[in-house]
Amino acid sequence: MAMATVNLRAVTSWVGIARLFAVVLSCVAFSLVASTGEYKTPYGTWCMFTWCFCFAVTLVVLMLELLELYPALPISWDDFTSAFSMLAALMVFTTSVVYPSTSIGSPCSSHCAQKAVATTASCLCFLAYALEVGLTRAKPGDISSFLSTVPGLLKVFEVYVACLIFSLLDSYALEAGLQWCVAVYSICFIVTFLIIIFTIGRCLAYIPCPLEKMLVGYNALALVMYITATILWPLYSFKDTKRPNPCNSECVWNKHLGVTFLTIFNLIAYLVDLVYSTRMVFIRTPS
Repeated sequence: MAMATVNLRAVTSWVGIARLFAVVLSCVAFSLVASTGEYKTPYGTWCMFTWCFCFAVTLVVLMLELLELYPALPISWDDFTSAFSMLAALMVFTTSVVYPSTSIGSPCSSHCAQKAVATTASCLCFLAYALEVGLTRAKPGDISSFLSTVPGLLKVFEVYVACLIFSLLDSYALEAGLQWCVAVYSICFIVTFLIIIFTIGRCLAYIPCPLEKMLVGYNALALVMYITATILWPLYSFKDTKRPNPCNSECVWNKHLGVTFLTIFNLIAYLVDLVYSTRMVFIRTPS
């Protein structure tokens, strides 16, 4: 039976300190928002979920590393923590933008101090997770933990942006061009998500083919598919249409504009991913 030992470096190293700050700041954010009672809109619920989810998972990570229990888990721990810190940074960043823009009016009508402090805590929490990502990122030439490399971190970014795209999709069933774009988002999301899951679960080694070259080929294909989506989505979404007035956050035109920008973000991500993956596989740095 495995004995738990205490490893104080889990909370005294720079990575551990960044995680402690993330736990405290996310707790402050959701506690203050909960005290206002004004979080039952879809956006408010998303923000509360983000803070609570990041708080809970980071606390579990800290406890497992403090007690050195993580080696017993059947996963690649470094890949898991790298992927989670990147995901948490993206989620908290989104929340830090969404919460004040949807919950703090101009002028503010109620619980202004709590909302302002919660927003500040959320922004600082994002910086804590971003610091963790920077501290745990693999050094050039080190591929022992794939998800801590630039291509690995980009995989998490690509999946998260695809999720944001899905949340904005509306009125695409009548145009074949828009249906193709949704197929692009879905196919690339599924394949990239499976790469992340297989990496964390240590399953990629069982694939009977040159994995690195396969990933380069997939990145090239995903880039071509996203190029078509970047062209077709705005072409069919805004053809013969003008922005209605007024047009709030639930306006279809605004949602289509959001999908357009997110598609461009993912296009750039897959391009950078392809460049880095190609350099890692085909361009060897002389030792």
